[in-house]
Amino acid sequence: MVAIAYAALWVFVFVLPWENSVVIPGVGVISKLMGMVSFGMALLAVVVSGRFRRWRPFHAAALLFVAWSGINLFLYHSVLGSIPHKYVTYVQLGLVLLMMWELAPSRRAVMGLLSAYVLGSAIAAFSTIMVARSEFGILHRFAAEGFDPNDLAMILALALPMAWYFGMTTRQPFMRWVYRGYLPVGLLAIALTGSRGGLVASMVGLTIVPLTMTRLTPGRLTAGITVLALSGGFAIWYAPKTVISRLATTRTEVEQGSLNGRLGIWKAGVTALLSRPVAGHGVGGFPEAVEPILGAPRVAHNSYLSVLVEEGIIGFLFFMGMLLAVFRAILRLPTMDRRFSLVLYCTLGIAMLPLSWEAQKAFWFIMGALQGLANAQVITGRPVWKQRPHQPATATAAPKPRRAREPLAGPVRPFRLNGTA
Repeated sequence: MVAIAYAALWVFVFVLPWENSVVIPGVGVISKLMGMVSFGMALLAVVVSGRFRRWRPFHAAALLFVAWSGINLFLYHSVLGSIPHKYVTYVQLGLVLLMMWELAPSRRAVMGLLSAYVLGSAIAAFSTIMVARSEFGILHRFAAEGFDPNDLAMILALALPMAWYFGMTTRQPFMRWVYRGYLPVGLLAIALTGSRGGLVASMVGLTIVPLTMTRLTPGRLTAGITVLALSGGFAIWYAPKTVISRLATTRTEVEQGSLNGRLGIWKAGVTALLSRPVAGHGVGGFPEAVEPILGAPRVAHNSYLSVLVEEGIIGFLFFMGMLLAVFRAILRLPTMDRRFSLVLYCTLGIAMLPLSWEAQKAFWFIMGALQGLANAQVITGRPVWKQRPHQPATATAAPKPRRAREPLAGPVRPFRLNGTA
């Protein structure tokens, strides 16, 4: 039952990067259907086994954040008619964390979920390239069907350090080249989105390359660098000039401080926060909070500010507690896994700066995967793959007696430093 539940969870993670491209009538995006199936199987597996894994500080902070969102919503904002969709999403994502915790207790299981994300990202990247081929000359930015270019660029950028790490460490030659093949496809798709934030996140994600060079064999290092160089050149050559020109303005936007109009939204968010600093404006309340200031409802375009304005200082502390708990858990990992996890963690942190991603499935999934990876590695203080399996002694087996050392025969000649006896 656990194996079946894990398989359903693997499929759920696999469809996350391209979930918006497939919408099921009466249900919604395909990930919603797979999430319900995997949760039902996970619940059945837990009931059958009758065991629960002990939660970590990360899970406690996540559940406190979800609980505070509901309490804040009903007590301070008097929501009686309908529950905001964003709060329902929080509850569902909290259940996803618990489901991952129960079904993926080992390093192999966590890595399997991360590989599912990479394979799903490859599908989203291919879809983006196909859209660019069909809409070339009509659109200036491209994305898979149903996706915002900025969101898709961040989703694909998160898969870059995973693909590199798996491409360098996977033992199966075929899968090793499958992961390496994502690098050119993913970089090209990110370029086609024209997302400047995605470009920055990709650069952060690719810092995994120099951090892993010291532990790679010369053959794998040469293959990886060659693939990466060809990927960058292919992306620049194939992407339209309009997209390249837009990406080239990244430095100008940062130096001028406009950030494509986001700075004005952030100032309005800070002003709205001062009116309700403790409890905030409620789940999903950022657009309404800045409407009197900006003249129109706008999203935060910053996950941290969005949480702070909506949940207040209390909810923000719970949210940051999640990030801090995962960061501390990562520091206990072995060297290579720690470097990989820190790069993925930083890439996720950068992705949340220009986008409102606090309720994004990719954010919660990666946070849960990093916590699961850290816990799987430090169960006994040694990496899991270096632990020796316990072998109980049989009833008939007896310890072999140690053989007594026999004295040397003959007289013992003294030894002098000059070599003479």
